[in-house]
Amino acid sequence: MSQWQPDSWRAKPILQQPTYDDKQQLSAVEKKLKSYPPLVFAAETRQLFKQLGNVAEGKGFLLQGGDCAESFNEFNAPKIRDTFKVILQMAIVLTFAGRCPVTKVARMAGQYAKPRSGDFETIDGVSLPSYRGDIINSFEFTEGARRPDPQRMVEAYNQSAATLNLLRAFAQGGLADLNEVNRWNMAFVDNNPLKERYQDIAQRIQESLEFMGVMGINPTNTPTLHETMLFTSHEALLLNYEQALTRVDTLTGNWYNCSAHMLWIGERTRQLDHAHLEFFRGIHNPIGVKVGPSMGEDELIQLIDALNPENTAGRLTLITRMGADNLEKNLPRLLRRVKQEGRKVVWSSDPMHGNTIKASSGFKTRNFDAILREIQQFFAAHKAEGTHAGGIHLEMTGQHVTECTGGAYQISDDDLAQAYKTQCDPRLNADQVLEMAFLVADHLRVK
Repeated sequence: MSQWQPDSWRAKPILQQPTYDDKQQLSAVEKKLKSYPPLVFAAETRQLFKQLGNVAEGKGFLLQGGDCAESFNEFNAPKIRDTFKVILQMAIVLTFAGRCPVTKVARMAGQYAKPRSGDFETIDGVSLPSYRGDIINSFEFTEGARRPDPQRMVEAYNQSAATLNLLRAFAQGGLADLNEVNRWNMAFVDNNPLKERYQDIAQRIQESLEFMGVMGINPTNTPTLHETMLFTSHEALLLNYEQALTRVDTLTGNWYNCSAHMLWIGERTRQLDHAHLEFFRGIHNPIGVKVGPSMGEDELIQLIDALNPENTAGRLTLITRMGADNLEKNLPRLLRRVKQEGRKVVWSSDPMHGNTIKASSGFKTRNFDAILREIQQFFAAHKAEGTHAGGIHLEMTGQHVTECTGGAYQISDDDLAQAYKTQCDPRLNADQVLEMAFLVADHLRVK
């Protein structure tokens, strides 16, 4: 570790990076970002580390969710508010059902870069660089829009700072009041076609809040009923940006990536001898790694030891993304090996990426039932192996989009065109994600 520096990744092979034409401009942007204030603080990050340590020990649950890729054009307060609200709604249901603390981590304030399956995209015989997220290039299919622009990193920083400012205000300014959040849940249940299925838990939460009120426990004298803690996260894909926001903590002397509280490495960039692993091994944030069905047991142990050599609980979250048709035969062998080796990790389920299909209407989509089936298999595998199903990781939005099929409102392939707004991957909408929370609550109650 003594040989690590924030730029040591530059000597390693690297994948999923843009090619910038103007290297001088790129260097100038990196220098500018390095002079900017941190977006998050090391002390906040250590709080998340502690909470995830409890999750790793089976004493909590991780709820991570937000946009597949944030958009410069859709940056506005109502969108941020609506996603914040639905995360809180999910959290109160899961907290009540699981009788354990729920750590809330948003895919917000930095989720601007996306890995792609190919370097180029071809439409009507024209090939242009793939869209890699707004921090790199633009979604419009023109030569100028698809050219990587370093200045976009500055825009990503500015929008992340504004998003964090608003999230902190929401978290501390009354929007997180538990009584208000459960009123939103009660309204969701009343309007849901399957309301009888969810009515019991929503009503019991309401009765518990009313009982506390009668006993004199209220938001005025108990801050935890009125405010909350919400952490931010994103895939740390564009290492030029991540390095520029990596700083030494003056209290501990440790390096922290100050672009978010938690960062993760994607399935496509987790090679043991590559740049992303090199960068991640030196930062002291809680970190995650996406784990697909092809992951071998020995490879996983090597990955864990490279990123968490001291075996510290809370340092590493393994985010499984296998698909409903692959998880049942692949996850148990990994759970068994990690348990046998005594490695302390948080296990979280990403049921989105392994269940992406192309609808008959031509849209890329995911089916609610397949997503739920992977989550159910995730809980079942952990129960069978005697390990802790520690969390879920969802691509979701608080808006009423039509991007994933199924759910209580039975969105069909033909409905997708009504409000298909994502620039990358399909997201669960507000109703679907709350329905998912009530269904996951069933598993938390019996685990």
